[in-house]
Amino acid sequence: MFEIVLFEPEIPPNTGNIIRLCANTGANLHLIKPMGFSLEDRLLRRAGLDYHEYANVIVHDTWNDYARTAKEHRHFAVTVRGTRRYDHVAYRPGDAFVFGPETCGLPAETLNRFSESERLRVPMAERSRSINLCNAVAVVLYEALRQLDFGSYR
Repeated sequence: MFEIVLFEPEIPPNTGNIIRLCANTGANLHLIKPMGFSLEDRLLRRAGLDYHEYANVIVHDTWNDYARTAKEHRHFAVTVRGTRRYDHVAYRPGDAFVFGPETCGLPAETLNRFSESERLRVPMAERSRSINLCNAVAVVLYEALRQLDFGSYR
């Protein structure tokens, strides 16, 4: 229903938790290399519990490799440099949410591929730097699901 894109993720437990989230929501997870870990990393596996087999995880060597396969999707970058609140968008099935590396966010070259209206932010207290990657993914994904009345979920 939705696409979650992690651009060069660095922290295995974050990606493991997002794998679990995607397994439970039916979202596809795209991982764009390089990654700061192997998919066999014990911390990633531990965080994802036994959900790996239920998640659709696709690994792409580069952003361009991913982009060639995802032309039919609307894309939104979720970033602390976003200009539009994540809850001010009318989401559609198939929308893709792109998140950058935990320590530095999306690089300018990648972020510049998105128009201002496609750069989303999650509101935070004024002096906050960022929220945890898995929390940001969950907040945005569940808002999109809520707008679609959670589809066939119970």
